[in-house]
Amino acid sequence: MAASSRSSALSVLLMLLLAPPFAASFLFDGGKSKSSAAAAGVDMEWRPATATWYGDAEGDGSTGGACGYGSLVDVVPLKARVGSVSPVLFKDGEGCGACYKVKCLDHSICSRRAVTVIVTDECPGGLCAFGRTHFDLSGAAFSRMAVAGAGGHLRDRGQLNVVYRRTACKYGGKNIAFRVNEGSTNFWLSLLVEFEDGQGDIGSMQIKQANSVEWLDMKHVWGATWCLVRGPLVGPFSVRLTTLSAQKTLTAREVIPKNWKPTATYTSRLNFEAAL
Repeated sequence: MAASSRSSALSVLLMLLLAPPFAASFLFDGGKSKSSAAAAGVDMEWRPATATWYGDAEGDGSTGGACGYGSLVDVVPLKARVGSVSPVLFKDGEGCGACYKVKCLDHSICSRRAVTVIVTDECPGGLCAFGRTHFDLSGAAFSRMAVAGAGGHLRDRGQLNVVYRRTACKYGGKNIAFRVNEGSTNFWLSLLVEFEDGQGDIGSMQIKQANSVEWLDMKHVWGATWCLVRGPLVGPFSVRLTTLSAQKTLTAREVIPKNWKPTATYTSRLNFEAAL
């Protein structure tokens, strides 16, 4: 029995030494290991949906949109990657800024690669109604799902069956920025959040005034816009963001200066990790 036990122990040791890291983790946690994205509550599975396109055939999509990004949708990094989504993904605006990979399924015309789109708008009716999952893409984004040279033929189909999944937003070295919306005062402060890497969506937002230890909850108004009705408010302001999907938190200290102005944009020195 002793020899048999030593032999079994040696076999297990060899299996652990030769196994890849994920397999060893699986053995030690009873098979309950999950990816960090899954553990964080981000759905990484490919899901079925439908897709259409709008605007010019090779255009960038809508100007502005329900998320409130305004002219940002016309310039890199949002340019040609914008997407209007149905309410199940828009989430009353809390889905603004989230990034998805979308690909069509007919391999006779569809490329095997997916196009990455950023939620910038909502499509509330038609194909987007009644709980459907739908993407209304810019002409350029829609065309990129086709094999080389077949973008026009793919657009001619109008509506496609697609699959989609969440993906990390990556804004190429940009840091999170806060635009002070027009009409803001010392008693009504409205901010729009831009360029969040990683999950992209914001679930809560708080602000702290100068010489204060109290974090004040901002209210989600619409799209990517949050506001605080209280005053008089005294800058500089620190801003704390928490993502909607995985509750990751980031604090930009004194990012908005004491002499802030409406319509101005203030860029922080940090961003979320560009991963889910």
